[in-house]
Amino acid sequence: MGIAADIAIIVVAALIGGFIAQRFGQPLILGYILAGVVVGPHTDGITVSNIHDIELLAEIGVALLLFALGLEFNLGRMGKVRTIALAGTTIQILVTMAFGFGVGRMLGWPEYESLWFGAIVALSSTMVILKTLLEQGRLGSLAGRIMMSMLIVQDLAVVPMLIILPTLQNLEAGLPALGWAIVRAALFLTLMIYGGTRLMPVILRRIAAWNSRELYLVAVVAIGLGVGYATYLAGLSFAFGAFVAGMVLSESEHSHHALSNISPLRDLFGLLFFVSIGMLIDPAFLIDHLGIVVLVVALVAFGKALIFGGISRAFGYTDGIPVLVGLGMFQIGEFAFVLAEVGLNTNAIRQETFTLVLATAVTTMVLTPFALRGSESLAMRLRRAHATLETYFGPEHVLRDHIIIVGYGRVGRYTAEILQYLQMPLVIIDQDYNAVERAKKAGLPVIYGDGASPEVLEAAGLAHARLVLVVVSGGVDVVQVVQQVRQLSATVPLIARAANVLQIEELQPLGVNEIVQPEFEAGIEMVRQALLRCDVAPEAVDTLGDAVRLHGYQPLRLPGQEELLLRALRQSASATGLGWMTIEAGSSLDGKTIGENHIRWRTGATIVAIERDSAMIANPGPEALLQAGDRLAVWGALEQRQAVHALCMPLDNATADASQPVEVRASVDAY
Repeated sequence: MGIAADIAIIVVAALIGGFIAQRFGQPLILGYILAGVVVGPHTDGITVSNIHDIELLAEIGVALLLFALGLEFNLGRMGKVRTIALAGTTIQILVTMAFGFGVGRMLGWPEYESLWFGAIVALSSTMVILKTLLEQGRLGSLAGRIMMSMLIVQDLAVVPMLIILPTLQNLEAGLPALGWAIVRAALFLTLMIYGGTRLMPVILRRIAAWNSRELYLVAVVAIGLGVGYATYLAGLSFAFGAFVAGMVLSESEHSHHALSNISPLRDLFGLLFFVSIGMLIDPAFLIDHLGIVVLVVALVAFGKALIFGGISRAFGYTDGIPVLVGLGMFQIGEFAFVLAEVGLNTNAIRQETFTLVLATAVTTMVLTPFALRGSESLAMRLRRAHATLETYFGPEHVLRDHIIIVGYGRVGRYTAEILQYLQMPLVIIDQDYNAVERAKKAGLPVIYGDGASPEVLEAAGLAHARLVLVVVSGGVDVVQVVQQVRQLSATVPLIARAANVLQIEELQPLGVNEIVQPEFEAGIEMVRQALLRCDVAPEAVDTLGDAVRLHGYQPLRLPGQEELLLRALRQSASATGLGWMTIEAGSSLDGKTIGENHIRWRTGATIVAIERDSAMIANPGPEALLQAGDRLAVWGALEQRQAVHALCMPLDNATADASQPVEVRASVDAY
């Protein structure tokens, strides 16, 4: 079957490797790399036969990954990291090349070979870092944006490296080639900026109008890979062209839709890349040369971590950012394989050095997810010890008797929009710079910082806050924020979003007043809407929802049914909300106005709306006439709403019907 059999072997092996990695809580890319070791040419058993063909397919994975990155990236969003991306990366490459040259000379290599080694280790892995940041949900953080911006500049630097290094012994021939490469890159970027921004969105808009998802997917892939191939023909990087194509599309209305379509294909071809990396590992070589491999890995990892961390600090970044950047970018990248192969073909480096470079690169790639995961806790402690934050408040914003929203993702954004519409004072906290930019554009007061930091919470006015809403999506982040809020204030009302149903029980002992689990609430709302369409009485539906919430948000917490009932009664006694009920023919309300019925005086509840013949009467006055068949929206405590419900019943059976909510609750408890 040829390459088809190889792809089948790779996908099945990656599935098994990914399953094992997931089972032990490790990144998926680690499972993919280990799968590549198993099916590679250096181990016994089932082996991929056409390794070179798989490597070519893996290049598509790199291109698609950078194309997807370009869809979420543009120069305008680089913001404050533009300086470190351009100037900082240039300094980093030169310093790392000098460091690598020193390592090579220390190992006794010739000067020219040591220079090549320095250039090789200067590059970090866009693929590994991007995939790791995506899995850990840190791509939008400040450290994530710094790393991705520096990686893009590194990828651009590969082209002049490929031209300069082989011709260092003949600069007269090398410099014109470098100049011509710069001209080609400038022409390509000009063509893409002024032509692509006008042509690509028009093509996608025309195809989208045909409402063919399949054709739209083909068009998106064709743009990404087609532009990449055109860049390759122009003598530049295939992956760089795909990235520029994505960056051009990011300015159009098709960016999000194109990204959602390309993501599954990107992940599949990205899998091929990581498996192909694993196939380069020769376990026998690692065992035979374990000492030199460990030494080189340690020197490269430690040296690059210090260089990246030092440059981040030199450009003004503190609070754990240098730790994250240093421990995130210490590995040798995939473009180093290309550079090393060119060095091998031009006799600039020996076969032994080439094999050692591959082993070092793959080993550092494997270590990256562990290093990034471990660096997060260290960076968090540094960030909280020396918290710096950026506030974006207008002069009219006063942080007193306000609502603090920690997290400006989808849930936080919707919550803030409603509160803003109701003109309720609020302030947002988020450490995702992209989310902060969205909040600023919406005109919301926002703090860029860690919601679990005491300094950030103090800047948000926690001492004078009316309420705190914790709506971050990460389960660990929710717990940390809740714990910090409770340490600083034991009395402020606190509502937290549970990342999953299992976390409800974890949050209960932490002093949270209310817990909301989005998927659980969505299920209740779906059932509520279904029952209303099935002509179930609204008051019965509301009672059903209250009972389901009572059980769903209190799993295994109360030891006995009596205590559960007591808590339900306590909640009911203080619960204030909106309920819908229908006036039956023969009730005391039928044919009289609200004022004549003295509803407010008799029950304490307020009628806020009347629905009659599909028309809505909002805020009815005392002169509003009530009729049989009217649906009343009643605001008040539960017992107040039940009193109005009794008045809506016919006079001869109102007492009997008043027991209906109790029957509904009993049936739910039995369920």
